[in-house]
Amino acid sequence: MDLLWAPWRMDYILRPKPDECVFCVPKDTQEDEERLILARGTHCYVIMNKYPYNNGHLMVAPFRHVSNLTDLSQDEAHEVMDYIGHCLAALDKAFRPHGVNAGLNVGEAAGAGIAAHLHFQIVPRWNGDASFITVFSETKIIPEHLQTTYKRLKPFFDQIGQ
Repeated sequence: MDLLWAPWRMDYILRPKPDECVFCVPKDTQEDEERLILARGTHCYVIMNKYPYNNGHLMVAPFRHVSNLTDLSQDEAHEVMDYIGHCLAALDKAFRPHGVNAGLNVGEAAGAGIAAHLHFQIVPRWNGDASFITVFSETKIIPEHLQTTYKRLKPFFDQIGQ
């Protein structure tokens, strides 16, 4: 029997599932740490993935509920790209990845887990991060707790605009 310890999953399993879009976040910022929101701009925000491919897996999403890149206004598109750049800089300072996968999946057929709300994925990568357990057991190890990663990254996002 394979065992994988992922304590944050219990909250997800026991919590009632929302009917609303998980990327349509409230304007109130009191729950940002609980929601793993690292930064808010005028048109978009940065959030950690609760079910990451690697530590530091971030997402940038517009506040507005749109499903396609072409639905964004010019101001929204520019800010999203700026925040993707902020993510890359923060990940470099906090984790020193050897590379990064960044992109988006538009539509369910393209692999979008939540196709109704556009969001960009930013996944730091390290040489050898697909270890033997990933290859042979189809199990991914996330070595750092989400709250620890949040606290590690948050100061780099607090500096935006300063």
